[in-house]
Amino acid sequence: MDGTMDELIKATKIGFATEFSFYLKAHYFHWNVEGPDFKEYHDLFGAIYEEVYGSIDDFAENIRKLGSYTPGSYTRLSMLSQIEDETEVPPVNAMVQELLTDSDKTVKVFKMVYDLAEREGEHGLSNFLAERMDAHRKHSWMLRASSR
Repeated sequence: MDGTMDELIKATKIGFATEFSFYLKAHYFHWNVEGPDFKEYHDLFGAIYEEVYGSIDDFAENIRKLGSYTPGSYTRLSMLSQIEDETEVPPVNAMVQELLTDSDKTVKVFKMVYDLAEREGEHGLSNFLAERMDAHRKHSWMLRASSR
């Protein structure tokens, strides 16, 4: 395998770990949100984590199609992810802001991987990443519209 393909594989694993971490954080916030607007945010976080979770298997399969193995341990995912782990239960406004920041960060990660995929002629992967960027832009819009 040449260096450029190795770079794409590594970047795709970073994108996968970032997406998985984003899913996990959104699910964590869904479970733990509190306050007078509980139902609104519980539903918003639920819709986000469900959409993102729906992409995880396809993302993993895209790594396999590149001839590599998908990371699956918490340690490896944590090493690769560009999303900071959350160990506290922040107030709802901080949850929204954190997910918004992470969603925007995820778009940037996917754009980097997209550019590498295009350079390598991996158009199926770049199409998948374009759809993921669009999904995260929608998540960001909804989070931004819900922030106070």
